[in-house]
Amino acid sequence: MASDAAGIRRFMVDTGEPRGWVSPRTDLVTALLGIWFGVGLMIDAWAHSNLAELETFFTPWHAVFYSGFAVISGWIIWQVWRNVRAGRQGLAAVPTGYLAGLVAVPAFAAFGLVDMLWHTVLGIETTIDILFSPSHLGLVVTMMLIITTPLRSAWHAPDVGSRPSLGRLLPALIGLAFAATLVSLFLSYGDAIQYRPQDIVQAFSMLQDSGAGQGAGPRPVGPGAEQVAVAMVVANVVMLSPVLFLVRRWSLPFGSVTVMYTIMVLMPGAQAAFRNVPILLSFVAAGFVSDLLIRWLRPSGERRAAYWAFAGLSAFATWSLYIGVASATGGGLPTMPEMWTGAPIVAGLIGLALGALLLPDEVIAQPVPPDAVAAEPDSPNAGAAEPVGPGAGRA
Repeated sequence: MASDAAGIRRFMVDTGEPRGWVSPRTDLVTALLGIWFGVGLMIDAWAHSNLAELETFFTPWHAVFYSGFAVISGWIIWQVWRNVRAGRQGLAAVPTGYLAGLVAVPAFAAFGLVDMLWHTVLGIETTIDILFSPSHLGLVVTMMLIITTPLRSAWHAPDVGSRPSLGRLLPALIGLAFAATLVSLFLSYGDAIQYRPQDIVQAFSMLQDSGAGQGAGPRPVGPGAEQVAVAMVVANVVMLSPVLFLVRRWSLPFGSVTVMYTIMVLMPGAQAAFRNVPILLSFVAAGFVSDLLIRWLRPSGERRAAYWAFAGLSAFATWSLYIGVASATGGGLPTMPEMWTGAPIVAGLIGLALGALLLPDEVIAQPVPPDAVAAEPDSPNAGAAEPVGPGAGRA
């Protein structure tokens, strides 16, 4: 026992070598395995939202979800083990960007065990309480750390640069988009993307009856105007924030936002059993429009005015398409013009405010010195280099 403990301590001693990066192909595999993991959660969300009774923890959708966790965890651990076999120890064995995901693996497993015990003792949640379960919150936080591993890996990778290609940035886009789906899932009680076109048109045609006496309008069957308006605000922040986060770091290649929005609408689609397909497609179209805006405005951390303009115009265009598609497929324009004309303007103003919060001052890019991209010939991460200068990520 003592010898085993001594061996573990020796293994944890850092060899002092600089941590390197994995190859872009490795990051892509990590992202693809993250899709398995994320889709498993979407299937589970569909089951909880659309099946009347769930009486056991051991379900087919849990099998897909936890098998996704197993394969991506095994892949992350393998990247570390390859470096250990090459003689590295401690943090030196963990590729840059993979540390947080590695730490999250045992934490996720622990929360999974707690979740199983929770369901066994207290039963299966089927209403809004599922979104506030402590075990579920632990699972979603650790899952987010795991699936965003390709994003952290690419953040300071020397081969990415400030203007990466879509192919090089794709693993990071996939990871961040799936992370956004986790946020939308746990805020789904305020998610406007789940509504069908008919619900949106009806809500913006009749004010919710507050029971306030004379003058109160009829009470619609379905969400009221207040509920849809608040849900639009929540969904606006959830959808736009990841894009603004990336635009501040990189000049996004054309197609980036379309890819992200296509992934991000899958969770609300699954929860609504895809009865809201026109609304989902409106966001795919909004992603394309946002890509056009990026090409036109060239927003970046160094171009604050363009960044703010993109934030406001992207949000305005997204929610104009939302109401336009709902009207075209849900029975016509809502009868309250203040709602369908003003809601996109409110969304644009919120987008502008987000832009100002995320970029209050211009950010001057820090170039990577040429000597930082020197290869390490004896390392399995040859061709990769350590980030230098302030803000260099090591997670």
